[in-house]
Amino acid sequence: MRSAALLCLLGACTGSAGAELDVDAGADTDAMPDGPALPTADELRQRVAGCAMELGGPYAPGSGQPADISICGFPGAVVWRADLDVDCDGKETAQCNPQTDPYFMNQTAANDSNGDPLDAAALPFVVVPGPSMRFDFRDAGLGMGMVVAVVFEDRVEYGPLGDVGPAAYIGEASYAMAAALGIDPDPATGGTAGEVTYIAFTEAELATIEDHAAAVELGVTRARDLLAAP
Repeated sequence: MRSAALLCLLGACTGSAGAELDVDAGADTDAMPDGPALPTADELRQRVAGCAMELGGPYAPGSGQPADISICGFPGAVVWRADLDVDCDGKETAQCNPQTDPYFMNQTAANDSNGDPLDAAALPFVVVPGPSMRFDFRDAGLGMGMVVAVVFEDRVEYGPLGDVGPAAYIGEASYAMAAALGIDPDPATGGTAGEVTYIAFTEAELATIEDHAAAVELGVTRARDLLAAP
């Protein structure tokens, strides 16, 4: 059960798909809300450096690797730093299918507004570990459709939580998210072992999970809030 103190720390005390966006490069600026300069990759990494409040873990980035990754709490956000494995589950496409992905599944934990599995090849989204004794994303105020800022090198991309992965491993995002970050999206051979920062915002649920422009707008707003928080 989530505590009032935890929810307050996380900022919860009060009750089109397929577009690739390089936020740092200023692409698709029509989707951006008015206001201060866009949060940069360096600003976001610095803001969530360290782990003042550990919410869960430890996780491994994959089978046979050390379990030394924690999930941390920040004002209005839940953060982890891991690698990025490519999730190609959901709608079967030329990029994501049983031939291109040996672990392909035709379902995702979240469905789109038509009730269909998400399209990993078109929609940038993030995978969260399944609930376990290590961590239950629901107890931290997260759920499918909530916006995540994903930071890699000099790029920032935004997208919803869209799928649930293995309970012991962390660090996974969709084919489209990898491509938007400049990471090889091939589900069999792609991904990166480099550090990727995932900043999942609480109380930031999209009305339409496949609306990427809305994810960017809401994500930028919540990232600015995080940078401004004491």
